[in-house]
Amino acid sequence: MGNLVSSDRAGTQRLVYDRPAETWLEALPLGNGRIGAMCFGGIGRDRIGLNDETLWSGSPETARSLSAPLGATGADAVRAVRDALRAGDIRRAHELACGFHSGYSQAYLPLGDLLLDIRVDGTTPAADDVAHYRRELDLDAAVATAEFEIGGVAVRQEVFVSAPDGVLVQRMTASKPVLALTCQLTSQLHSRPHAVDDGLGLLLQAPADVAPPHRDVPEPIRYSDGADRGMEAAIALRASTDGDVRTSDSELTVESATEITLILSSATGYDGPFTAPTRTAEECWLSADQTVLAALDREYGQLVSDHQQDHRRLFRRASLELAGAAEQSGLPTDVRVARAVDVEDPALAALIFNYGRYLMAASSRPGGLPTNLQGIWNDILRPPWSSNFTVNINTEMNYWPAETTNLSECHEPLLRYIGELAQAGRSTARERYGCGGWTAHHNADAWCWTNPVEGDPRWSNWPMAGAWLVRHLWDHYAFTGDLEFLGESWRVLRGAAEFCLDWLVEMPDGSLGTAPSTSPENDYIAHDGQPASVTESSTMDLALISDLFHRVEQAAELLDVVDPLVEELAAARKRLPDPPVGAQGQLQEWAADLPEEDPHHRHMSHLIGLHPGDAITPDKNPKLAAAAERTLDLRGDEATGWSLAWKINLRARLRDAVAAHRLVRAFLTPANDTSTDYVGSGAGVYPNLFCAHPPFQIDGNFGATAGIAEMLLQSHTGEIELLPALPAEWTSGRVTGLRARGGVVVDIAWTPYGVEAVLTANRDQERIVRRGGDRMPVRLTAGIGHRVSSS
Repeated sequence: MGNLVSSDRAGTQRLVYDRPAETWLEALPLGNGRIGAMCFGGIGRDRIGLNDETLWSGSPETARSLSAPLGATGADAVRAVRDALRAGDIRRAHELACGFHSGYSQAYLPLGDLLLDIRVDGTTPAADDVAHYRRELDLDAAVATAEFEIGGVAVRQEVFVSAPDGVLVQRMTASKPVLALTCQLTSQLHSRPHAVDDGLGLLLQAPADVAPPHRDVPEPIRYSDGADRGMEAAIALRASTDGDVRTSDSELTVESATEITLILSSATGYDGPFTAPTRTAEECWLSADQTVLAALDREYGQLVSDHQQDHRRLFRRASLELAGAAEQSGLPTDVRVARAVDVEDPALAALIFNYGRYLMAASSRPGGLPTNLQGIWNDILRPPWSSNFTVNINTEMNYWPAETTNLSECHEPLLRYIGELAQAGRSTARERYGCGGWTAHHNADAWCWTNPVEGDPRWSNWPMAGAWLVRHLWDHYAFTGDLEFLGESWRVLRGAAEFCLDWLVEMPDGSLGTAPSTSPENDYIAHDGQPASVTESSTMDLALISDLFHRVEQAAELLDVVDPLVEELAAARKRLPDPPVGAQGQLQEWAADLPEEDPHHRHMSHLIGLHPGDAITPDKNPKLAAAAERTLDLRGDEATGWSLAWKINLRARLRDAVAAHRLVRAFLTPANDTSTDYVGSGAGVYPNLFCAHPPFQIDGNFGATAGIAEMLLQSHTGEIELLPALPAEWTSGRVTGLRARGGVVVDIAWTPYGVEAVLTANRDQERIVRRGGDRMPVRLTAGIGHRVSSS
């Protein structure tokens, strides 16, 4: 159909600003999976915030010391809670359930800052002195730039973080040899300088324990020299320049230069979740400095070329362009977001889609840890919710776009971590509940914390994290067809199912249910008129368990596994009740039609069967789909940022283009709050397009990207459905590289006059392609693009 889109790619591939960042939420994120950087683009004084994904408080010893339960545990303790529930004494059940709790997970820590004092021709530039200032993040190049002119001298800064070379590279150039730079390394952690010829070193000590900010404890940040000593770490920095260099213990200064290239790397003592981090800061520095020296031996052009080739190998697999007004795309990004409240800007939706994929490539690479609540970018010593892995929705949402937007490699850190969590979760299942298999709860960290944390049961008493997380193992197989991977995942899948089978209890009507049970993180109004959370058989519990048992049965068949447990799972699945529909026509959150304490709650836990599950579809079970839609109507649109993102996905699965588009626009509103806000009145995006919970959480960015992908392509029913929730406002567009289950890559282009798609499969197969009510059978040959068109 020719060139369907005449949009400004700069409007969908770049974040642009006309002034330096003043706050962290205006700075621009870079990363190579391990090293994270936030670039402020300052004129006279500049800052690059630094993170290392492996820098966490605590140690395995800290985790052990915090794991002591607050009360009775084991099978007898579970029976006592169940007996209280059967007797109708929910307050006693609540009290007993708190006995399973213990401690808290650890915090993801800021590494430090690279501070730069910039001088041009002997003076420190000020904002009023410079002309033509521009700051930009090029998503396709993964390079942040800042440039300006002062006194006839053009100054340019480029920053990137290279995965191939394992370093951050910052390069400044001037049109005359009048550039001077003084560099310092600082950290909020205990630190000391490390003397280096022609460079800087900073040696760091992490705390033994950092309590979440919502916990009021006597020593919230605790250092130790004992067995629970926190890990050590280091930063190494060196310079290459045509100017004059001098160094001291704490500063590196360059003068009379036309170009200055700084190369930085970091290393920590982290050696996996179960090993005490024993490497000293000096050993960490030596490792980091060797990485820096290797990069320093290479030409700048080769460094940036290798970096961009590596990044584009991932980023260019998929992209979205939406036709929009050129005058909107040319505005500074923060101004553009503000105007989009009143003016339709389809290209801004394309930008947030592409940005989510960029953030994933920057924060999640094979061999590393999964992305946490803030990806890999955090500048707070006690970050909100410890910036941990919150696995009752947020960590899962981080990886929703991994397969659909063609970034399977970026899924690897979570897939591997699930196996490690399963190892730790076996003792939790046995000791806390007297169950086999493995379990985890709503918080996890670099040390594989799997216990229910001390706090309210409405979030703590939720042993379903394993059941949800292993769905990612199945999804990776479903999208790739990698049977070897499925075989490697069998033990983890089976272990999660074994726990759930043991956790199920026979209900009075002969069905199976869960007790105690909660629905994250909502309360219901009990018969005494007060909020309560502990009950039996939340809808989410049974949806997760049913889906898990089904996937394990499928995996056993695909792998030719003969296992008596599989027959038990199949028999148990038949005894699980369907999701109940309430008096308002809504999908109930609990087994009984209980009034919600917060009818507009941010968690949509009971709709998990609609998305990311696939048990509820408008075609297969229209009654449940209608009940899910009614639930969304009752909850309303207003929500925290990540909840808005989940609702985009849910509405897309219902093929509700109008509501999905409305939610995309709600997501793309300027955030007006950085405090913790559970209501959602401050939700939206910050100036750098980070999602506002508020405060910042990256799950909303990833969830929005996944939601837009669901609006454009779905395959969970077995059919490949083109543009199932396309808004009327997105009149023309092109999306490339989306992936359907079964290993099919799909490119779609559309105008008001028609739709054209090209499907390329990784193996021969026959599929049904759907567009609206039209269904077209196609035969796909591996590696050969198959073109389909519809009006």
